[in-house]
Amino acid sequence: MAKFLFTAWPYAGCLYPQIAVAHALAGRGHSVAFYTGNRACPLVSSQPFLHFPFNPWLEQQVDTLLLSPSGMCAGWPQPWRRVGLLRQFLVDTVPSQVTDLNRIVDEWQPEVIVTEPAMYAPFLILQETRQIPVTVLEYSFCMLPGPDAPPSGLGWPPPRGWSGRLRTRFGEHLVHMFTAGLRRAASEVRRQHGLSPLKPSIAALLRRLPLILVPSCPEFDYERRDLPSSVRYVGPCHWYPSELNTTLPALQRDRPVVHVTEGTLYVANPCVLDAAARGLAELPLQVIIATGKQRSLAAVDLGRLASNVVVTPWVSYRELLPQTDLVVTIGGGGTVLAALSAGVPMVVVPMMWDHVDNAERVVANGAGVRLSPRRCTPERLRAAVQRVLENPSYRQNARRLGAALNAQPGPGGAAQLLAQLCSH
Repeated sequence: MAKFLFTAWPYAGCLYPQIAVAHALAGRGHSVAFYTGNRACPLVSSQPFLHFPFNPWLEQQVDTLLLSPSGMCAGWPQPWRRVGLLRQFLVDTVPSQVTDLNRIVDEWQPEVIVTEPAMYAPFLILQETRQIPVTVLEYSFCMLPGPDAPPSGLGWPPPRGWSGRLRTRFGEHLVHMFTAGLRRAASEVRRQHGLSPLKPSIAALLRRLPLILVPSCPEFDYERRDLPSSVRYVGPCHWYPSELNTTLPALQRDRPVVHVTEGTLYVANPCVLDAAARGLAELPLQVIIATGKQRSLAAVDLGRLASNVVVTPWVSYRELLPQTDLVVTIGGGGTVLAALSAGVPMVVVPMMWDHVDNAERVVANGAGVRLSPRRCTPERLRAAVQRVLENPSYRQNARRLGAALNAQPGPGGAAQLLAQLCSH
């Protein structure tokens, strides 16, 4: 049996898919350990896995960059400021990650490292310095650039025809220009570890990995034909901690159920929750609003609630989504894939990270509509919700996409591919 080391930032959207795959590996008799933050220690330690924590500097730095009032999750900054913050998060933390990971490799001797796309040290440094196979478990779609998909982070539609291909090439040039500083910083970190500079990009480095796992399906990802054979779609990797299960309010099937969430990382002004609480008030709907465990109910003051609106910190998707008619979300990969797996259409109000890309994939598949955060007023959100509920094609397309997602092998299939990689 083999040893697999998972590396992840200590937040639900990063950890839960990895834990799903880790359980599948453990079920096959393999040993599994996690390198993540101390805030995730109770969660990881409650599972049959070892936990190697971040060093104190890295723990504090990541929380500051993401969750502080000036952090990225408190409001997606303008591109010129965003690139600097991303460099601090993605690249400047790499030396600290490498120090931790070298110690873990010496002590535990893993045979494969499974990382998320936003934790650079494994594929930027360790796969070469320690000669360990590294696998990336993507969030919801394949982020490798190519002619069949728009550049990640722009939220553009898929390239169709000559004009779409031209737009994609322009977008790639734009992204390449804005991320030049990030690439230079990554090359400098590689030089400090005795490695050659990036040629020409981080994406080129990722293309050389032996395996990239995508927890969705080709249909969600524009049916791309430009990807290397190392990219494998495995379908959603759902996992929910049993201790977080909550009791659902009584749901009546004579009224549609609408679930509203801003995910587990967003800490800015709850504009989507507020628009839903006011815009959907007293409609013939049952509205379940989840504030997220990252914020207290007091911090998310939605005022006096209408009789058809319930607010809770968290709710189990395993229980709620089979009874849900529509999800209003900011577009996090976990929520989007969970909703589609249940055949539930969406209204997506993308806020940050890959949300715009997930929103565009939902729209391109006819499984929902996209609403700009600047246009997310109670009136416009109400109109978007009514539009999706009243048009059965959105539900039909969500179910079609859900069937394609559920036809993939899931965590078990991912574990099988990882085991094969290890045996090779």
